[in-house]
Amino acid sequence: MKILSKWLRSYLPEIPVDDQKLAEDLTLRGVAVEGIFDASCGGSLFDMDITTNRVDAMNHYGVAREAATVYDVELKPLDVTLPVAKSGAAFPVRIEAKDLCGRFTARVIHGVSVGASTGLIAEYFEALGQKRISAPVDATNFVWLEMGHPTHAFDLDKIEGGIVVRRARAGEKLKLLDETERTLDENDLVIADEKKALGLAGVMGGWDSRVTEATKNILVEAAWFDPATIRRSSRKFGIHTDASHRFERGADLAAAPTANALVCKYILEQCGGSIEGELVDVLVSELEARTAKRAPIELHVSEVQRHLGQTLDGNGVGAAVIERYLNALGCGLKRAGDGRYAVTLPSWRLDIEREIDLIEEIARVYGYNRFADTLPAFAGTVIELPTAEKERAVRSTLLADGFSEAISSTFCSADDAVKFAGGGVPMGNPLSEEAGMLRPSLVPGMLTMLGHNLHRDVSDVRLFELGTRFSGSTKHVDEEPGLALGATGGVVATKIAGNSDALFYEIKGAVERLLDLFATGTVTYSANNLPAWLETGRAASAVAGGKTLAVFGELSADEAQRRKLRQGVVVAEVKIAELMQLPLRQPVAREISRFQAVGRDFSFVFADAVQWQQIDAAIKGLGIAELTQVNPIEIFRDPRGKAVPAGQYSLLIRVTLQSPERTLVDEEIASASSRIVAALAGLGGTQRA
Repeated sequence: MKILSKWLRSYLPEIPVDDQKLAEDLTLRGVAVEGIFDASCGGSLFDMDITTNRVDAMNHYGVAREAATVYDVELKPLDVTLPVAKSGAAFPVRIEAKDLCGRFTARVIHGVSVGASTGLIAEYFEALGQKRISAPVDATNFVWLEMGHPTHAFDLDKIEGGIVVRRARAGEKLKLLDETERTLDENDLVIADEKKALGLAGVMGGWDSRVTEATKNILVEAAWFDPATIRRSSRKFGIHTDASHRFERGADLAAAPTANALVCKYILEQCGGSIEGELVDVLVSELEARTAKRAPIELHVSEVQRHLGQTLDGNGVGAAVIERYLNALGCGLKRAGDGRYAVTLPSWRLDIEREIDLIEEIARVYGYNRFADTLPAFAGTVIELPTAEKERAVRSTLLADGFSEAISSTFCSADDAVKFAGGGVPMGNPLSEEAGMLRPSLVPGMLTMLGHNLHRDVSDVRLFELGTRFSGSTKHVDEEPGLALGATGGVVATKIAGNSDALFYEIKGAVERLLDLFATGTVTYSANNLPAWLETGRAASAVAGGKTLAVFGELSADEAQRRKLRQGVVVAEVKIAELMQLPLRQPVAREISRFQAVGRDFSFVFADAVQWQQIDAAIKGLGIAELTQVNPIEIFRDPRGKAVPAGQYSLLIRVTLQSPERTLVDEEIASASSRIVAALAGLGGTQRA
């Protein structure tokens, strides 16, 4: 947001530094000034980056309060002096939604003459680049720029009866100031009269009750609304206003009367008229207790000093410094003895909830650059997590295979959560609809990263992510490690027209090497019960001990099209949490035999249904002590069905026999060969001559 130094200095006439130094000191205290420009009204224009938790500083008076704290100068109070009101009946205001509206103030002004803003408002708006609309509307905008609390002005003559703050009725229509008509439901909060909705509370006013040049009488409103309700309506309708930006982050409930008075003051100055009746102030005590009148927090001087440590001047942060800064920030301090304070929190600082928050405020205002660089005391040694060695083994294996480690967002969309895991845990305050769920799978993030590369002409990519996946519900979230691999492109793959066989086997090999790290037992591969996001017939799962340890394969054509991926992508999801339950496979060193190895070849014809893992298991299951290797050498299929019948294939198998103790004799080799032939024949194989 933009802040005028001239406006700041109107509250701080004794500020002792120039604008450049002021900007530097504010930035060091966490109220960042990112740019300084000459302002048309004199002084400087600060381009500021205010963090979302500091809604109290999203205005000139809030930034001035920060500067007053830093320089220990007096902050001038806001001038809310109003002329004496004419006698009149109190304007009727009723809050029906007491859980959503904590305060509603209203004041009536009669006999206004609506025109363009002049004077200081026009001058400051010109410097800030703020659009001028009309004097009453500009007055409301001027107040949120000044002290941060949103307000609204209604044409009083268009209000039928009194004001009612209520939930909208299902299907209720409301035309807003942007000239769009919205259909509301019971989750929306509206400001209404006795017959119709006048505005979407905390977001935008209504078209029919707006102030125009013909307006003669005005109702000024300043209120406080539940942040979650404003956020919900703002996002549902896609409307982000200056009012919703502040209300959904937690406005100051105690500020409503002050904001109302300021708006009335500026309208009277710009438009004339007179106030009729006193301020109507309807307050919900339950919400006031949760916001503006929270219970005091106990602060220990010893805890402040323990957390903050030594200062460069050697004096440390003592009781005098603590009292000075917290008082300047608006806190109330009451000594409780033994170096303790009962700290009453200011109504505008809803981000302060605990003792450690107060300690952070003291450190921030004191200046982090004024603390000595010291290391905390530590005794003992660093203890690794139980899975650290296994994670290192996984990472080193994948890095050796040519994959690069990447990190994606821990959030995903609701559609991705359902598609890749059957559902997930929704966020209470999502950044966007595309990031509204805690990710139940790492695959969506992997596909996003692959797409990010492909869309920037990086066509050869190998990535893996070892991160956290989430499951459960909003009441209880479970976390467990997850692992995803992704690959696309490559010299070998691009030479194979129309398919990604090479990529598939590359990912399969990487998965096999990962599984080989752990004592999984026998691993088998299946093409059954695979997720829908993998292409049918081009994917598989790795199963051991009755558990699926990984699924991998080519991304389905529908998903690739949805993500606009222009070339084949192969992904794998490894159940790394299951693997982490298993011990790492321990390598066994064997002495190399000094005796000659003997190789024998066996050529058999098998039906296509017989897989290599069956053949390998049949031979190794014979328990031949001298058997050291079994390798497939050559596979042959005859498309014409002459040399090898259709539906069958010829396989040349080479076995290696070697004894660590002696040279094998012909009888031992012949006996082993006979047993191997019998085992292969038992699989339905026919030995070729």
